[in-house]
Amino acid sequence: MNNEQLTRMRTGRGFIAALDQSGGSTPKALGLYGIEESSYAGDEQMFDLMHAMRTRMILSPAFNGDRVLGAILFEGTMDRQIEGLGSAEFLWSRKKVIPFLKIDKGLADESGGVQVMKPMPELDALCARGAAKGIFGTKMRSVIKAASTTGIEAVVAQQFDVARQIIGHGLVPIIEPEVDINIKDKADAEVILKASLVSHLDELSADQSVMLKLTLPDSDNLYGDLVSHPRVVRVVALSGGYSREVANARLSRNKGVIASFSRALSEGLSALQDDTEFDSVLDATIAGIFAASIT
Repeated sequence: MNNEQLTRMRTGRGFIAALDQSGGSTPKALGLYGIEESSYAGDEQMFDLMHAMRTRMILSPAFNGDRVLGAILFEGTMDRQIEGLGSAEFLWSRKKVIPFLKIDKGLADESGGVQVMKPMPELDALCARGAAKGIFGTKMRSVIKAASTTGIEAVVAQQFDVARQIIGHGLVPIIEPEVDINIKDKADAEVILKASLVSHLDELSADQSVMLKLTLPDSDNLYGDLVSHPRVVRVVALSGGYSREVANARLSRNKGVIASFSRALSEGLSALQDDTEFDSVLDATIAGIFAASIT
């Protein structure tokens, strides 16, 4: 583990850019960026276009370690290069942005009000490869769709089991049990989730640390105990379908929580913009998310 990166992630001012759209979400992300599905054929062209979009964001003068603490990469991005360097190496050596890797393989079918992660039989090999490429940590997502105590416990237990496996490779796992913002019992689900998270965090040993990526809660500062927990490096928030304006407003009311936005980060960017306009839009976006993250 890189101690400089760990200290920076614990104490630095800024947020984490989520640049980890995978196969299922890439066509939508490209469409919002102004690239229609009819303009490319097959996954290879699609991922090349997505990498070009991510590279454009990363190369922008607006994107650097002064305001962006880290970036979460899709596996295909990690395996590609930016200006002749591996993407993770480029992020840290040229931008001082800490690289993370999305490692989950998607969601299982809904059961008991939740979607746990699909099995990851090749996780050890992926973690070893990521560590060799300069990856600092990982991210894995589950989804909660009901205030079900047993369902939420299943999600959290699986997340922590996999987290221990990841920690064994010297990486810092981001645990992401997303609460669907559209469910009617969202606030109740968040109370159950917090209790389960605290219970599992208390079981970690002193040399085991995780990060948490959580939906912005209905009750402000609900996750304050998680922010201050000794086993938690950082609590970050997903935008979860909220507009950037709403996400920033909610984030600013949650002390100590920083952003890890995906769609809200790329909102307003277009392949049709020239570099001046693109950089200006991205700079304003980063400024707003940064401001909400340092409250």
